[in-house]
This record gives sequence, structure tokens and C-alpha cells, in this order.
Amino acid sequence: MFRWMTAALVLVAVVVGLAMTWIWREPAPDPVARFLEQHWDKPLVAQGAPPEGFSALEASLSPGDCAECHAQQHQDWSESLHSHTMGPGMLWQTRALAPAEIAKCLDCHAPLAEQKALLAMELDWPGAPTTPPPDYVAPDLHRQGLVCAACHVRAHERFGPPAAEEKPAGDTPGLPHGGFVESTAFSDSRFCATCHQFPEDGPALNGKLLENTLQEWRDSRHAAEGRQCQSCHMPGRRHLWRGIHDPEMVRSALTTELTLEATSRGRLQVRAEIRNSGAGHYFPTYLVARVWLRLVLLDPDGKDRTLLMEQVVARDVDVWLKEERSDTRMAPDESRVLELEIGPPPGPGWQVELRIDVAPREHYERMFATVLRNNAADLGAETLRLLEQAFVEARESRFTALRTRQPVPVVIAN
Repeated sequence: MFRWMTAALVLVAVVVGLAMTWIWREPAPDPVARFLEQHWDKPLVAQGAPPEGFSALEASLSPGDCAECHAQQHQDWSESLHSHTMGPGMLWQTRALAPAEIAKCLDCHAPLAEQKALLAMELDWPGAPTTPPPDYVAPDLHRQGLVCAACHVRAHERFGPPAAEEKPAGDTPGLPHGGFVESTAFSDSRFCATCHQFPEDGPALNGKLLENTLQEWRDSRHAAEGRQCQSCHMPGRRHLWRGIHDPEMVRSALTTELTLEATSRGRLQVRAEIRNSGAGHYFPTYLVARVWLRLVLLDPDGKDRTLLMEQVVARDVDVWLKEERSDTRMAPDESRVLELEIGPPPGPGWQVELRIDVAPREHYERMFATVLRNNAADLGAETLRLLEQAFVEARESRFTALRTRQPVPVVIAN
């Protein structure tokens, strides 16, 4: 086991050490900042040998074993994007790119040193361990994404937020894995910043960081009012992390109003207002998603007849992140208005619908399609299979988040 862990540490130093480390460094010497600086000192080091007396279950880094006692948390996690950070969209890239190129992604997609070592073994990277992993490292741990241990385990010691109820934490004899260390950092937005906020000198376009969610939140009223990231994305401490990919979450972020009025000229005034009232950051915050605000005229059977107006809400960036073509995202509390005048429809029963359509992985759709079109012949069979699967999954993630309809009033021409 020692040789395997040594090799894992060498791999982290040689390969992962080449990665950019996206860590939000907090200059203020407060306890949360001090905890986070140590807790998220990337690349994370290997756990090492488990404490003497730990059972196999206590030593395990596998989410399935955590579920033995934390069933609800595991169920939520298994349905979240965190459990899919090493899905086909990431796996094809691990096979197509050089280790040094992919290493920076792993700090968030598979941050444990043990996960990186397993991936290196699978792909035969230089410096990969040559012996099987220890028993507490499942052979497929690297494919399980952002696992529980990435946030909660360091050197086999467990960390978490203060207990919600009066329950013992650490230093209590008989508790599994020796209990846990409490930290209020787990309820602080800065905890999420390690993967959701680039540093000031991180990658940017047009003077704006590609990932700037924490700062967007800090500039909003939500921060001043005390709402942390966890307030919306982990309500009741649920491990859900829902965002732009979730219809209910999108609806909760937006306030909409649709009005139709007959004009004195015998025409129809249509107005829709969409406001980012609920998201404590830009809507959407990152560059992957694209949202369409649409006004559609429906016939008496409810079928689309005319697209009256459309606005795109997105940060439009080329597939290789070299150029920002536009940025039409909505800042917190910002509104967009769609307004136009149309002639009356040819009879009763017509409606106007405000529709909000979301492609949560639109940037990936374009990027995957570009590679399939231009580079498919250069990819191995398994890499190509993963890429094709990733493209299908990205495309199938599209959804309609909201439909609001108003009947067209009778218009009397003067």
C-alpha cells in the first residue's frame, strides 16, 4: 500500500501540480478563511493509511459506503450533477488530451489524489501507480465524480457543519470514524468558491472572469441580506445543488408578467417582463447555458403559429474560450422586456404565450459537435463513443422551464 500511495503522491506532484489552482484566497484572517485555505489547498493530498482500529466501512472513500449512515445525503448526491462530474463529457477529454492539459479540470471534477491516481492507472499516464490501490480506495472511485470525501474527508478525518440537532461530534468514544470536526465554513458561500470562483488572475474574456459566481453574489442584495449559496442550492442541508439544469430552480429564479391590451388603433399591444428576482448571481452565472425568452402566438388548438419575438440570455463564447461575442445575462434584480404591437388574429380563441426555453449545456453541444465534425477520425473508438454519448446527453438536457399564456382580447377597430 505504501508504494501505491507514494506513486499517487508523485503523480499529484508531477501531473496535477501542473494544473492551475482555482482557489479563492481570502485575505481576512477570520476562522472560516483560515479553515478553507487549508481545507482546499489543492491539489489535495492522499488520505494515507487509515487510523488503527478503523473498520473497512469507516476507512472507505466510496459514497456508497457513506450511505450506510447518511442515506438521504447519498440519495440527493446521486441525483445531483456532483455525482456526474466524471461523466462522458469529461471522460472523453481525459482520453483525448495530454495529462497536463486535463489535470486542471480534475481539481474540481475528481479532486481526491486517489481518484487522480486511479485515472492515471486506467489511462497509463506517466508516474501512475504500478500496484493495486489499498482496500479503502474502490477501483471505480475516479469515475464517481465529486464524491463525499472530496468535501468531508482529510487524512481520514471527517469534517462537516455544526450539528443541526444536539448530537455529539468529535472526541466521543464509540462514534463511527471518530465523529467529525465541526466548521461553520460548510455553511459559508466561500466554501463553494473553490470550484465556482476563479481568482482575480484567472481566465477571463473582455475583462470578465469566466467563473465569477462568488463575486456576483457578493455584489448582490442577497449577500447583504445573509443568503448564502447553500440557502438556495442546499435547502435544509439537502445535497441537491440544483441550478440552471433544473426547471423548478429556473422558475424560482424568475418573476414574470405577461399583459395584452387592445390599442385605440385596433391592434394588440403585447408586453412581457422577466426579472431575475431569485438568483443571487447572474442568470445564468456560467457560460455553458443558453436561455431563450420567447413570445409565441398560439391558435385556438394551442398550436404554435408565429414566433412573435425572441431574446437570448447567455454569455456567448466560442467553443475554445477565445472570444466573447456577447453577454446578455441578467444581473440580480435586472429585468428584460419583450414588447411589440401586432394585428388582431383571424378569430376568437387565440393566445399569446411567454415561453422560457433552456439549453443548460449549449456551449458543450457546440464544442462536442465541432470535435465530432472536425476531429472524429483522430479519436480512438472508446473516446469517440464517449464523445458521441456526451453530445447526445448535452442535447437531451434541453427543457422548457416556463409557459405563461394570456387570451387575445377582442380588438374593435375604430
